[in-house]
Amino acid sequence: MYTHIQSPRLYEQIVDQIETRVLNGDLRPGDQLPAERELAEQFGVSRTAVREAIKTLREKGLVDVLAGRGTFITEHTSQAIRHSIGRILRLSQGEGSGDLVAVRELLEPEIASLAATRAGEDHLQAMHNAVEAMDAAMESPEQFIEADLDFHLALAEGTGNALIPFLIDPIVGLMREQRTRIFNVPGGPARGQMHHKRILEAVTRGDPEAARQAMRDHLKQVREDSAASKAGS
Repeated sequence: MYTHIQSPRLYEQIVDQIETRVLNGDLRPGDQLPAERELAEQFGVSRTAVREAIKTLREKGLVDVLAGRGTFITEHTSQAIRHSIGRILRLSQGEGSGDLVAVRELLEPEIASLAATRAGEDHLQAMHNAVEAMDAAMESPEQFIEADLDFHLALAEGTGNALIPFLIDPIVGLMREQRTRIFNVPGGPARGQMHHKRILEAVTRGDPEAARQAMRDHLKQVREDSAASKAGS
């Protein structure tokens, strides 16, 4: 539940608590928030403070206020986060691809390692299907990239930790932009596919260290291809 709020700027603290519950998975897309009066009681604040907090959350794209129905966590929460991350990356470094790879290098090797110990048959099948789809789309950038993103999302879901796909989803959205730029680097798709297969093989046989290293190698290739795409532009 929520904790009572201390002044000043009560509404900001309400916003912080609700955002935290969204990020840790306590509140999921489509969940309805309590009515304004009930929220005021739970937070120990006035309804005016709650009203201001809801307004701020709505401006951030985290909630939808539906007349006659109530306030709901938006179905597009990850999209709002994705846009925020994208703005940060683009402001910090041109198109932000270097920063994006750096974030992936921190997260995805451990995701691959964890998936190797936890992924179930449905996750392995989803990854296998994505690899097959990429094999069939080597000459079709859009189809290849969508299957590529499906592979990375299935890997995240294979960790068995519901928060990880939520965190990786905004990054996957930015990967689409990055992969579009580097698809035409000579030999890039074939190299990427080789790495995908190595990751899948390691996860399938339950080898966390091999999965971690295969993902590191894959991201090294992504970094190199990203640099090559900029040099050629």
